[in-house]
Amino acid sequence: MKVTFAGTGDAFGTGGRFNTCFHVETAAQTFLVDCGASSLVALNRLNIDLATIRTIFITHLHGDHFGGLPFFLLDAQFVHSRELPLTIAGPEGTGERLRQAQEILFAGSSKNKWKFDLDIVEMQTGTEMEVHGVSVTSFEMDHFSGAPSHALRFKYDGKVLTYSGDTEWVDALVPASANADLFICECYGHTGRAPFHLDHETLVARRHLFTARRIIVTHMGSTMLENLSRLEFEPAHDGMVVDV
Repeated sequence: MKVTFAGTGDAFGTGGRFNTCFHVETAAQTFLVDCGASSLVALNRLNIDLATIRTIFITHLHGDHFGGLPFFLLDAQFVHSRELPLTIAGPEGTGERLRQAQEILFAGSSKNKWKFDLDIVEMQTGTEMEVHGVSVTSFEMDHFSGAPSHALRFKYDGKVLTYSGDTEWVDALVPASANADLFICECYGHTGRAPFHLDHETLVARRHLFTARRIIVTHMGSTMLENLSRLEFEPAHDGMVVDV
């Protein structure tokens, strides 16, 4: 798996970073993990071919993680004349929340007759499913979004990639990331607790619980960006590329 970190920022664009969006290439398919509001800009900045993306996996229904979907769909329809079918896989409630976002941002757009096959899949918390050759398991996290919030564990060709999504500390992070080749973990703050988010201090204190081969932190706020040289975990940055 080749992972390109298109967006590694928090909800507020701190440090000029784009909202969360990871581009993953495998022999089976190319997919996105999250598609925040600024993701179309981030992907185009990296000259990523949007027409080759087969699936968009969504961890939770906050704008900085799924808000780019209405833009992505309209680009596919009117700019790139997409033909490849597209699957959007997210937690329960994804279909209705996406419809609402489309109507708020582009009135009438949810009623488009798409030129490509569009499939909305709602993932049940705690289950494993296969989506176009890639296995994905969802784990329940603690992050209020009006719908379930998930960590996602992907398996393909003997490799494992886990992304925490947004969450406070929950014990489910340990099995979700167990022996992963790459664990991408949100870390909004450096010290002190931020509601519904992780911080560097908490992760350091529990580092002994993690068995992932490589840990990269993302979704960093100002206190994390001010302490990049002092982190005990590898920090992500927009445009970063990692082979898993």
